[in-house]
Amino acid sequence: MSEADPQGRNRLVAVTLDEASIGRGTADQEHERQVAIYDLLEENTFGLPEHDAGPYRLNIALHDSKLAFEICNEDGATLIVHILSLTPFRSVLKDYFMICESYYHAIRTATSSQIEAIDMGRRGLHNEASTLLMERLQGKIACDHDTARRLFTLITALHWKG
Repeated sequence: MSEADPQGRNRLVAVTLDEASIGRGTADQEHERQVAIYDLLEENTFGLPEHDAGPYRLNIALHDSKLAFEICNEDGATLIVHILSLTPFRSVLKDYFMICESYYHAIRTATSSQIEAIDMGRRGLHNEASTLLMERLQGKIACDHDTARRLFTLITALHWKG
């Protein structure tokens, strides 16, 4: 996938989360999920190496404790489904959920400097997970770091139920 994309083909135009894979989250989780999808659609770099079928639609689901990325063309025809093991993400997901819980509690009770310190840790874990996601998708899906960050947020949404 080239850096220059004059027709805007290397991007996502729709993202859906499999309803069977996802449960209703807390208000904070639902808000974060909606913001991640909105931000992802507003600005992303997403493509399939060796393909020129974009823009793309992405369906994200859990199947047998594995992550499934169903990538479709703009008309909704499935192009490919990539299945990823969640095992490499287990540790970072556990740590991320723990620090998010602390963050949501802190925004209600802590000082601004305490909230900032927790948020820095949360962002650091989010970056670590985004880098891991990009590594796991290498050769399958090409995306930039910001797109990977937003995709990781959506992966956490699936994992809240799973």
